[in-house]
Amino acid sequence: MKAPPEAGLVPDDAELVASSVREPERFALLYDRYFDDIHRYLAARLGRENADDLAAETFLIAFRRRKDFDASRGALRPWLYGIATNLASQHRRTERRRLKALGRVRAEDAIDGHEEHVASRVTAEALRPDLVRAMRDLAPGDRDVVFLSVLGGLGYDDIAQALGIPSGTVGSRLNRARKRLRGALGSAIDSTEED
Repeated sequence: MKAPPEAGLVPDDAELVASSVREPERFALLYDRYFDDIHRYLAARLGRENADDLAAETFLIAFRRRKDFDASRGALRPWLYGIATNLASQHRRTERRRLKALGRVRAEDAIDGHEEHVASRVTAEALRPDLVRAMRDLAPGDRDVVFLSVLGGLGYDDIAQALGIPSGTVGSRLNRARKRLRGALGSAIDSTEED
């Protein structure tokens, strides 16, 4: 049996994955390290009601496929986001329904009396249907890149690894999505200023 790491030394992800093949309980350290990030990402994409199950399923799949993880191809974190994104894609119908529902949500009555808070909340709520509609209208691949960037906080290389696409494709998809979102929000802002 392998000796535990010296006190104060934290094993890196690749070491933990490799050692978990022989000692499965070591994978729990990776779960503890990344579960909250994956859960937050999935909750923002699909809602909390789906995030619990899908985050757990992400780690179950990762655990089952841990022998296939190749650290020379990239880091563990984007690999986990790739698994989570694939699971989210399987639930795309639910995602579309949720985005459609968000587009119909009205601004809540603000009663806290803080003028700035009220003004920014009303403006954000007024733009929400247009933003949601624009996100829904993006191509699925473009939407995945936006969600991984904004909700997952991943950079181009990590997004590329998560989705198994070249970094240049990530840049193209983000650029195309930004243009479409700006166009949609620009029209929405113009129409609210006319009111």
